[in-house]
This record gives sequence, C-alpha cells and structure tokens, in this order.
Amino acid sequence: MKPLISLAARGLLAGSILLSGAAGAADVEMKASHQWPGGKGDIRDEMVQMIARHMTETGTGINITVYPGKSLYKPKEQWGPLTKGKLDITAFPLAYAGGKHPEFNLTLMPGLVKNHDHALRLNKSDFMKKIKEIMADNGVMVLADTWLAGGIVSKKECILEPKDVPGMKIRAAGKAFEQMLAAAGASITSMPSSEIYTGLQTGVLDGAVTSSSSLVSYRIYEQVTCLTAPGSNALWVMYEPILMSKKSFDKLDENQQKELLKAGKEAEKFATKASKEADKKLVDAYKNAGVKVVEMTSEQAAMWRKVADESSYKLFAEKVKGGQELLDMALSVE
Repeated sequence: MKPLISLAARGLLAGSILLSGAAGAADVEMKASHQWPGGKGDIRDEMVQMIARHMTETGTGINITVYPGKSLYKPKEQWGPLTKGKLDITAFPLAYAGGKHPEFNLTLMPGLVKNHDHALRLNKSDFMKKIKEIMADNGVMVLADTWLAGGIVSKKECILEPKDVPGMKIRAAGKAFEQMLAAAGASITSMPSSEIYTGLQTGVLDGAVTSSSSLVSYRIYEQVTCLTAPGSNALWVMYEPILMSKKSFDKLDENQQKELLKAGKEAEKFATKASKEADKKLVDAYKNAGVKVVEMTSEQAAMWRKVADESSYKLFAEKVKGGQELLDMALSVE
C-alpha cells in the first residue's frame, strides 16, 4: 500500500520542484569579448559593461563575464565563434569580417559617412537593413548600433593630402582604406588597433588610422608627432556595433530577451553621445601630450575621396557581387 501524502505536503513538494527548476533555468552564464582595454574609459568597453550591469541589476539571472583586451579571442577571430554560438556578445568592428563577407567593407569606406549625424541617418536606411540581413543569415544580430569617427597619426609630417603618404608604412583599418592609401603611394601593414602602439614604437609603422577612442585608450599619443583629427571633414567613420549570437539569444526566455534588447538600446544612446565627445577628448589628449593637431579642409578631404573613387570604390563595385547596388544604396543617404 502506497503511503499517503497530505495535500499540504504535496503543495510544498510541487512548489520546491518548480522553484528549483526556475532557479536552474535562470542561471545563464554568458561571455562577452572585445579587443580594447577594460576600465580605461573606452566607449566600446563601457557599452559592453553597461549591458552586463543591466542584466545583473534587473535580476534576469544572466551573468555576463566581460573579457576585454583580446583576452578571450584575437580581434578578428571573434566573428566565427559568434556565428556558432561559442561567443555570446562582442564589440566588433564589422569590417573585420570583410574577408568572409565583402559587403561589410562598405561600413568603413573613405568619406562614405560624413559625420556622426549622417551615421544616425544611415542606421535607418535600406543600406543598413541589407547589411543586417547578411549578419542575420550568418547567425548574428545587433544589440547596439555604433559609429565611431577616427583620425590619422604620424611619426613624421602631418598627413593631410594624398601627396603626404608616399613611402610611409601605414596601418589602415579596413580593406577600402588600405586600397586608397596604397593607391596614394603608402606601404600598408595590417594589424588590429591593439597593436598600433607597438608597431609605432618598433618602427614597423610610420603612421596609422583608427578610431578617436582607440587613439586615446591605447595612449598612441606617446609615439607620434602629429594627429589629423576628424573635425568637420571626417574621412574615417567606422561601424563598430555590439553584436550577439542569435543562437545565444534564442536560448533566453522572453523577459531575458526583452531586458537584453533594452540594455542594448541604452548602450546605443550612450555611444551616440560619447562618440561625439570622444573626438573632443582626442584633440585634448594629444594637445596635452605635446602632439601637433591639424584638421583636413573640405578641399583636402575631396582629394582623398577622388583617390578612393578610383581605387576602393571602383574595386568594391567590380569585385563584390551586387556591390554597385549596395554602394548606391549607401550613397543615396544624405
């Protein structure tokens, strides 16, 4: 004969099972990776940290461990693990995956994005909708759109016009910038922004192009004599979003997904304001370090755009399937 269990005991037993099941389901460990210094004020690090804090503070049961400073993956190696769900979240310059998906190189095309306000308009365009469709097809989604302007640094003379670079060894993020600078006569050395300081220090580089935030957080002002700041004629504006693996996102419950998307939007708002402030911080930091600071005129920016039209723009349209159509979509956004 089976022992009798009181209704109260049955209720307690059922409740304990439900609670233990809920606790187990809520305990989600996630990994977030990026290449920039942690805790040094870098915009991208702060965005990822904001998302991690939000998920902890809202009691979602999601714990995001942030691995800054390329401590988990090398910068360009993050895309593969992200598509497979082995990496959950990353702050990632999308053009780094341009080798696998050449369409992404358009998110770092010389002179394509004129300034921060123009970047915000691009976010809502058919062009960016198409870029995000390609990401989605590869198992990646966007938590926060981020565009950062950048500058050009030199250990020699200031770089303002194409005639200033022949013979110089320059690091240029993104294939399109490499093509443009090579067409102008520079020697190209590819490396992530985290290696620029050492490259300049050891003589591997004479100059470099990267984001305002990286130029400060990596203390590159210690190795150069001149900075060409973004100013009102930014030649370099790069898409560096916070990305998430769709496999990781799809495993979460509805509330966890909602809070994660909310955290992403908060991080995006922060970045929109901080990206403009980063340009000012860049100029201040370099001036304080005794580095000469200059800005391109609209005429000088037009000289570079002409070189780009005949090199990177032309090659993109010729080599990338559907490239001209995608380029036209981007250029249609005023």
